[in-house]
Amino acid sequence: MKVLYAVQGTGNGHITRAIEIIPELQKRAETDILISGIQAELELPFEVKYRYKGASFIFGQKGGINYLDTYSKNYFRRFYKEVKSLPVHEYDLIITDFEPVSAWACYFADKPCIGFGNQFACRGENVPRAENEDVLGRLVLNYYCPVSTSYGIHFQRYNDRIQTPVIRKMVRNLMVSDQGHITVYLTAYSNKKIIKALSKFPDVKWEVFSKHCAAEHKIGNIHLKPVETEDFLRSMASSSGVVCAAGFSSVSEALYLGKKLLVIPMKKQYEQQCNAEALRQMGVHVIKSLKEKHHPIVNDWLENGKPIPVDYPDNSAEIVEHILREQFLRAVKVA
Repeated sequence: MKVLYAVQGTGNGHITRAIEIIPELQKRAETDILISGIQAELELPFEVKYRYKGASFIFGQKGGINYLDTYSKNYFRRFYKEVKSLPVHEYDLIITDFEPVSAWACYFADKPCIGFGNQFACRGENVPRAENEDVLGRLVLNYYCPVSTSYGIHFQRYNDRIQTPVIRKMVRNLMVSDQGHITVYLTAYSNKKIIKALSKFPDVKWEVFSKHCAAEHKIGNIHLKPVETEDFLRSMASSSGVVCAAGFSSVSEALYLGKKLLVIPMKKQYEQQCNAEALRQMGVHVIKSLKEKHHPIVNDWLENGKPIPVDYPDNSAEIVEHILREQFLRAVKVA
């Protein structure tokens, strides 16, 4: 069997998941890799056959997506050329982790495409939904990456098509401690906004990992650092708690490490709003922004927040086996 595994490169979460899933695929099938997107700091430690610009969302510095920047940096003629150039007919199975070039290439070629990831779980039955009806966000979630069938991952198994999170082995192997600091990772906020908010809590040691930080430095009780994988994971594993967006991988890793968690979902990103609602129902503290009116919730979390117990077994091999087995049986049935 020849498999194409396509990875969304906007942000790091899809890549951290791919680091665990790809080796399991390679054990069982000839596997080529595609990645598209322009905002991830991580690199895949595998040979990548196809690299595309794709259609990326650009994070702003005010807590959400910068739609003007997103539009200006996405060239739809180029995207269409990428879609048409991808030889999907060469593969027996195409799996996309919310990667749009592969999905649309399959769509135009009338070829099945298998979706895998948190975004697909957010479409499923019994999954918590955001209270506000974000019509544009729902459209993006449903049509950005069209697939013929999907397998989801989420913080809990809300239905039988959903698995618990894929946790990297390097996270599973971390030494967990509590050295008294709070680890912060808010990619959609500027350093200025983060510093202004966190400086209101002068007795707290903050370790802030920022896309907008070129060199490590301190401002009062705030320690700013560039985003670097090993340093970030060490900080998170030794923290008293974690403040981050309501994405999937960092949140899952913080839960797995037994850290109390405060999340701020990105504005205008529907799956993060849905993730935030799921986390709220689990008992996680959630605020809408860094604005001062939400600081009493932050203070309550600092004083009274507790870790949320979770059970996230090493499921990478099980997920891959399940997908390949089900798709093989489906292909046999169709034949």
